[in-house]
Amino acid sequence: MTWTRLRVNSAAAAHLAVYGIVGSVVIGVLGMLIGLGIGLLPVFGIGLIFLIPLAYLIGTIRRVEDLRVAGLFGYAIPARSWPTSTRTDGWRWLQTLWLRLIDPGAWLGVLHLLIITALGSVVLSLIQLIVSAIGSFGAAVSTPGADARIPLMTLKFPGVVAAVLDLVIVVAAVVAILALGSAHASISRMLVPSRTRELQEIAETATRRRDDAVQAATVERSRIERDLHDGVQPRLVSIGMTLGLAKTKVAQDPAAAAVLIDEAHASTKEAITELRQLARGIRPAVLEDRGLDAALSALAARSPIPVVLDVRLESRCSQASESAMYFAVAEALTNAAKHSGASSCRVTILSRPGGMVWARIEDDGHGGARPVPGGGLDGMIRRVQAAGGSLTLTSPDGGPTTIEVSLPCA
Repeated sequence: MTWTRLRVNSAAAAHLAVYGIVGSVVIGVLGMLIGLGIGLLPVFGIGLIFLIPLAYLIGTIRRVEDLRVAGLFGYAIPARSWPTSTRTDGWRWLQTLWLRLIDPGAWLGVLHLLIITALGSVVLSLIQLIVSAIGSFGAAVSTPGADARIPLMTLKFPGVVAAVLDLVIVVAAVVAILALGSAHASISRMLVPSRTRELQEIAETATRRRDDAVQAATVERSRIERDLHDGVQPRLVSIGMTLGLAKTKVAQDPAAAAVLIDEAHASTKEAITELRQLARGIRPAVLEDRGLDAALSALAARSPIPVVLDVRLESRCSQASESAMYFAVAEALTNAAKHSGASSCRVTILSRPGGMVWARIEDDGHGGARPVPGGGLDGMIRRVQAAGGSLTLTSPDGGPTTIEVSLPCA
């Protein structure tokens, strides 16, 4: 056994000894929460009071075990994210709680804790045996002529024989403890995700994001087609008809023709404005050039309702994240102005730890907002999810409506 291996096994054995004490306490708390949560759940849902901390406890156990094992043995264990519901209504928290309670990865951490705690109890027993053997060795050496009893045996041996047996017990116990430390290293490999499963999760995430991106693009294309068909196209047809009518009146009634040309000129300006707004809705140039803060400031300035904007970002984010965040805020402000009856709106955007950007859009309208397949809210949700983020919509009847968006900044 090399010195490095000996050092790692010794450290693992020390961890086992600690877990023999601490792990028993944690397991006791787990058992209590499970018993009370399941037992009291039928009684008006009182068990939820215990299931909520249980969900966070099992997730915390897995996270602590990942960090401890990775630091102790150098295993490559990627950081796990908490399971979160994709619902956007008031039941989101309950589904999130359920997903965390049934998370196989979290319970794998609990199983690991149970095994390590059991091994820790054995290590504590072996340490107790070593202490007893050392005490018996001291007694045998101090009185070599007298018979002495050694640990684990009821028979008495001559002092010299007893001392030798005590040393054998100490050495055997130390070897057993180091072997348990080595077993700890082998067992803890259960926390290292297999490469196959890792690739499968990456593929599933990519597929889900692709589907969301395709659906978001479909919703956006439908919006552009609707705006062209209902706005710019009829206006251009009207301009053509007005100019045609003016052409027939130029010779006979120049004054009337001039009036028609003025109307066509005004309609042309309005059509250009609509086209600019449509182009800005596809991707505003200010977002590309100056970033999210400037783009949202321009958006807030054009809003029909007053908007209080608070943007505190440490740096610029990726193009996909900035675009998704911009359109989420734009859609939220549009819905607030058209449907909520709100008199004001507040938008807060902050940098969060872990390279995340977070936004909260809240209006004082009458609430009742619900995502409809193919609608603006549905497109907003899918665009955010396609960029790797999450969106939470809270809009009870009577208001207020609150939208929280979290996106990776990198």
